[in-house]
Amino acid sequence: MSVDKSGKNVRQMFGEIAARYDLLNHLLSLNVDRWWRWRTVRRVPPEGDAPILDLCTGTADLALAYCRASGARTTVVGADFCHPMLVVGREKIARARAADRLLLVEADVQFLPFRDNLFQITSIAFGLRNVADADRALHEMVRVLRPGGRAAILEFSMPTFAPLRAIYGLYFRRVLPRLGQWLARNRQGAYNYLPASVAEFDSGEALARRIRAAGFAQVHYQPLSFGIGTLYVGTK
Repeated sequence: MSVDKSGKNVRQMFGEIAARYDLLNHLLSLNVDRWWRWRTVRRVPPEGDAPILDLCTGTADLALAYCRASGARTTVVGADFCHPMLVVGREKIARARAADRLLLVEADVQFLPFRDNLFQITSIAFGLRNVADADRALHEMVRVLRPGGRAAILEFSMPTFAPLRAIYGLYFRRVLPRLGQWLARNRQGAYNYLPASVAEFDSGEALARRIRAAGFAQVHYQPLSFGIGTLYVGTK
């Protein structure tokens, strides 16, 4: 049975865990998610003063990383359709004193309210697999990128080394959902949804083909942390 990726379900589920989303991410990943974002910004760095767009931005961790990397040179926009996540993100931006350079907007990645050929980078971390129509989201990422602009897509994946895959699979399917659900105490089962959504979604060359089909060229991908995560990069 496939997971429910309807906008209503995903918005409600992430809205319920917004207040503890960062704590749970860092705790359950042993802070590896911080390194993955750092690696993403290093792999696809800001160049020049054209704006940057972070999609499914959640509480704005990757948007803040891009804001720090670009300094005062450019504006970073974070977009998400889950309002409670943006509330937490705006509080973090205020604490970082970055409100003059980082703007959060409530928007669906499938229907972006931005003109064509605007951004130098479009990024998305751990969000593409949650979109009801991921291919439409990829096409929107192409549309709003300027020619020569690049996309950085960070997603969960499963290790390919068989012993590690077995151990991680046990943790991912059995331990993480119970621990995450106990800490989050939400009704929607977000941490049961997590392993199910990762298992269903394409990774590696299968996802790279979809990225190419959306209109990206020079698509490359790099496994991170023994394949627990994967970074995909493409150019318009």
